[in-house]
Amino acid sequence: MFNKILIANRGEIACRVITTAKRMGIATVAVYSDADARAPFVRMADEAVNIGPAPAAESYLVADKIIAACKETGAEAVHPGYGFLSERASFVEALEEAGIAFIGPPAGAIAAMGDKIESKKLAMEAGVNVVPGHVGEIDDTEHAVKISNEIGYPVMMKASAGGGGKGMRLAWSEKDVREGFESVKREGLNSFGDDRVFIEKFIEDPRHIEIQILGDKHGTILYLNERECSIQRRHQKVVEEAPSPFVTPAMRKAMGEQCVALARAVDYHSAGTVELIVSGADTTGESFYFLEMNTRLQVEHPVTEAITGVDLVEQMIRVAAGEKLGMTQDDVKIDGWAIENRVYAEDPYRGFLPSIGRLVEYDSPVEPWADDGSENGRRGVGGIRVDDGVFEGGEVSIHYDPMIAKLITWGETRDEAADLQVQALDAFRLEGLGHNVDFLSAIMQHPRFRSGELTTGFIAEEYPEGFEGAPLDEKLTRVLAAVGGVIATADADRARRIDQKLDEEFYAPGDWTIRIGERAENSTTHQVRLEEDSVTVDGEPVTVALSYTPGGRFVEVDLFETDADDEADPVATYGLKLKPTRTGYAITTRGATHTLRILQSRIADLASYMIEKEPPDLSKLLICPMPGLLVKLHVAEGDAVQPGQPLATVEAMKMENILRAEKEATVAKINAGEGDSLAVDEVILELE
Repeated sequence: MFNKILIANRGEIACRVITTAKRMGIATVAVYSDADARAPFVRMADEAVNIGPAPAAESYLVADKIIAACKETGAEAVHPGYGFLSERASFVEALEEAGIAFIGPPAGAIAAMGDKIESKKLAMEAGVNVVPGHVGEIDDTEHAVKISNEIGYPVMMKASAGGGGKGMRLAWSEKDVREGFESVKREGLNSFGDDRVFIEKFIEDPRHIEIQILGDKHGTILYLNERECSIQRRHQKVVEEAPSPFVTPAMRKAMGEQCVALARAVDYHSAGTVELIVSGADTTGESFYFLEMNTRLQVEHPVTEAITGVDLVEQMIRVAAGEKLGMTQDDVKIDGWAIENRVYAEDPYRGFLPSIGRLVEYDSPVEPWADDGSENGRRGVGGIRVDDGVFEGGEVSIHYDPMIAKLITWGETRDEAADLQVQALDAFRLEGLGHNVDFLSAIMQHPRFRSGELTTGFIAEEYPEGFEGAPLDEKLTRVLAAVGGVIATADADRARRIDQKLDEEFYAPGDWTIRIGERAENSTTHQVRLEEDSVTVDGEPVTVALSYTPGGRFVEVDLFETDADDEADPVATYGLKLKPTRTGYAITTRGATHTLRILQSRIADLASYMIEKEPPDLSKLLICPMPGLLVKLHVAEGDAVQPGQPLATVEAMKMENILRAEKEATVAKINAGEGDSLAVDEVILELE
């Protein structure tokens, strides 16, 4: 076994590898860029080596710097995590030449599977089902149009070296191909140094299933069941779970055996994942097709660990050291259900655009990297596990992936795991930048998610007009009204004490009129009264338990309901984040922020005479929705534009975002030029 290993990565995956290595008694070395000098993974490691400036191309992607750090510290092996150098065959070869072990598959397997064009050919030779398409290089846009017309729309254009949702475009028509082919080439070149593109048939109503592979150097290759990753946005996974609610035991066996055959064809060892696409319309479950093989640890590996009890990082280290797996296919079990949500620095209320900046406040629902000692895998504490690599006061940088944390929950059933997700998401405290916690909570509560009827089109189909928050049900409405009354009374009592009005008659601080909703036309109004030992909402008693101190920003609330024996039992727990407003509070819980306007009932009627401020008309401005680089202007001053026409392309987090006209207009003024760095809300051009 190795005495010391180096982790050639950053963030949560570096913390993940360090955690297991420490448990195994192995010393660890972190490498870090200037931007990560204060990051948690640097503090967690036994040693740390600075490898250069913030841009990955000058630090984490420079193999020579990684090898030099190994030699400097005496590290015998390198774990690459995912991304960066994890799937670079040349990096593995360079390590071997330097006498350093690679904790991952052999260079030949990485090379074979890393090229999506060649990997499809290998898959066909190994007897694996592949998606119909053009398996070969494409010369230019005209060639791409010809191929797409022959395959039949819709088609998917993919960068050959792509991954993580980058370098992918769905085309429903020839126009989409002409518009997107060059963007796919640029994204492939910018992210992976390879601008080759291939085109394949897009499977409609698809489900994304992947099989976890684990093999040793002695010929044993196992499949550790499947994960479902169908809920995606822009081809990036948002929610992952294991097992899949769709896959039957017969499907699991057929998929697993084909994936093992593919791994065996390239002499694979270590952990890896074969990604498959399945037609959701196929009730037999027989139509599954090979997409790609990721020759590394996946972001979503914790859900497999939770249901199988196998620590994948530990097994990768043991395999790299030459040990046998010590298990057979019959030893691989499914125990319970696990769900993972990716908490990202992106704003779902603004089209999921990246949101970089400082984490002014950060607190997770359980201690990150905590383990309750379960023999069935790392399930965190009470079935809640948080894998993160950030800290309060730290920055989410434009240079790296915007993931803040991974939230993993485990339960005996799928519903239990989903309920734990909702509870844990309520307990996240994030301030300083946009994040997707509300959106994730809304998905976990969505009836379609709970039914298991998933496809990769879930988000586009269920939120066609964008995300505006999870709907407010009647039970939560009553809880919010009751809590609003309690905290308003507490605030009023504190104000009375500060003003030294203890001996004066004070007008009923327990009578409130509470409007839930930001504007009158889409709100509900409730009468809340507090007595000494009760709260009523619209005349009906509501029993809640909470502890609130005026000025507090977070409240945990238990809702009780009376059963047949007149005993109050807790039926739900809510985590409420409070933000004071001019006339009340904005309360965030259960996937949405709700504005509470709280007035004493005796003056509430006067509120109808107040004129509500109308929001400004921004429809004549093209506003940059996120920080980024203006890579292309599609129009000039004086041009007439039509709805849907591209106006500008902005690159953020290495992905291109096309900004389009919302109405028929003329370009009156252009305020930015190609190559400019743009701030969020900066005006790119003006329309008339």
